[in-house]
Amino acid sequence: MNAIDLLTEDHERVKDLLTRLSESTERALKTRAELLHKLDVEVTIHTQLEEQILYPAYKEAGGKEELKMYHEAKEEHRAVDSLVLPDLKATDPGSVQFSGRVKVCKELLEHHLEEEEAEMFPHARELLGDQRLQEMGRRMAELKVRLKKEFAGRQAA
Repeated sequence: MNAIDLLTEDHERVKDLLTRLSESTERALKTRAELLHKLDVEVTIHTQLEEQILYPAYKEAGGKEELKMYHEAKEEHRAVDSLVLPDLKATDPGSVQFSGRVKVCKELLEHHLEEEEAEMFPHARELLGDQRLQEMGRRMAELKVRLKKEFAGRQAA
């Protein structure tokens, strides 16, 4: 699978988790906790795949517009990873505040995913070509397996 297809599949999983989380009620404490954990794992791994493999190649192959898009995407990741998800994880899942924070998280992530799919990914296909995207997809799949094992190991500890 090429890198863009792999990342797009990740996007679909994240969108599904966000929808399910936003549709949950304050009484669904266990469901919310499970969905939030899955979202955290998916977003963390996905961010690593993009920032370690796709983004550097995209920046290197592109020009000024790609450089701007690269920095914007990195800032959106930073906002989610450093602010939005930590705040959400620290919020009581039975509270109305949690629902509000889920909505903000969903809006921010959906904006980011749509921008990547509409702008960055088509440019990346042109700039990087099929063969390079296939190789990057292979590397991403390997990294994903390793990161999932690391997460599972942290959970067991």
